Amino acid sequence: MTLPRFYPVFDSAAWVARAVPLGVRLVQLRIKDAPEEVLRSEITTALDLCRQHSAQLVVNDHWEMAIELGADWLHLGQEDLDVADIPAIRRAGMKLGLSTHDHAELDRALALAPNYIALGPVYPTILKKMKWTEQGLDRLTEWKARIGDIPLCAIGGMSVARAPGAFAAGADTVAAVTDITLHANPEARMREWLEVTA
Repeated sequence: MTLPRFYPVFDSAAWVARAVPLGVRLVQLRIKDAPEEVLRSEITTALDLCRQHSAQLVVNDHWEMAIELGADWLHLGQEDLDVADIPAIRRAGMKLGLSTHDHAELDRALALAPNYIALGPVYPTILKKMKWTEQGLDRLTEWKARIGDIPLCAIGGMSVARAPGAFAAGADTVAAVTDITLHANPEARMREWLEVTA
């Protein structure tokens, strides 16, 4: 499986609406704390937007709703894995991406035969408090050697300037969050990402 090399992560359908018309083909919707009706509306809107623009939406965490709404992709963190019904997710035909931060988590992820594996944070990140320090580019190379043909996603502190180094180290796709959302001109920044990952 080949993934698009640019993989932005957003916390609202409004951001998805800004990204997919520019040519973004894989985008994650990560909404952590929202009432169920808000979550349902956001996922439904984002799915519609992605279908209109031949893009794929990855739903973070909310696996039951992702199945119900017919999403193609799901991303789970290690905590989410504790409660998710993996056989149900597979029966629904959803592709699965998994977060990893250390060797034990990588072993656990590989046992589930995911469609991609994410490693992070590659660089220090301001997005969320992490118990892991930065992984660095060497860890990307090590992970890629371990996982072989499974696509590897680099996440955490990624920027346009850092993307080539991540690819050189073995990443197949690079996820970006604050490099876009905190940028003075997010659309221009996404165009830069699309150019550097073309």
